[in-house]
Amino acid sequence: MDSFAEYILNEPDLASKMEIVYYLSKKTNIFFDKTVIFKTEILRLFLNYSKIEVDNNLILTASLLCNCKKIDNAQDLDRVHTYAKDGADYLSTLGFGKRFCKICEQINRYSGSNPREKESDILELVDQFGGMLLDRPERIGFKPDEALVLLEHRNLKDLYNRYLTVFIDFVNYIETIQMHSLVNMTALRRLAKILYESDGIANYIKNIIWEYEPQVDKLINENLSHEMFESVENPNRPLFSQETTQKIMSHLESLKNGVESNQ
Repeated sequence: MDSFAEYILNEPDLASKMEIVYYLSKKTNIFFDKTVIFKTEILRLFLNYSKIEVDNNLILTASLLCNCKKIDNAQDLDRVHTYAKDGADYLSTLGFGKRFCKICEQINRYSGSNPREKESDILELVDQFGGMLLDRPERIGFKPDEALVLLEHRNLKDLYNRYLTVFIDFVNYIETIQMHSLVNMTALRRLAKILYESDGIANYIKNIIWEYEPQVDKLINENLSHEMFESVENPNRPLFSQETTQKIMSHLESLKNGVESNQ
């Protein structure tokens, strides 16, 4: 029987990966909310923009799972400092290899794990930048230019991240993409607006896959003199349909001894 790690890594479609993790979270109560989808979509856009030589399948999967032991209470500093390591340990019980788990552990720097994996540097940038864009109970979300300043001069002050410069270039570029609706807005603002307007995780995933990705990829390709972005091949593929849901739940049920016993 394949492990959960083999199952999700062998699934090439990002939307299907999201659906798999959604149902895993329902069965095992791992952390998975709309912010994970939000950050993973920023990561997808960044990978397409930068063309960095990494395994996109691996890092996008890591993005969906690396916060699996995150907690909502930012005041619990002990858990804030350990959730990435706890998550990496949990993922190892699902069959993920040492390098994958290390990439997830290094999404932040609290565990002191070194040397850092290049994929971890990417996840760190997306996680911190994406988090600053969204509203929190204690503050409203920052504008992208404000978030970049905080990312570079506060969060990563005196720290080396090999992709910081290219990430700044990416944000400055994506901010030039205007998405058209009742009110024109930048691509990142539109991504956040869909999050706030979507009722639940499943609807947010569908709105991203069916509405956002086809439009933003088309606008980006039209804006570039040569094609840098990979468009969604089939934006109307069924998500959360009865057939795909049954398939995923069947696989998770067959894996439950390896999943639920390690909660």
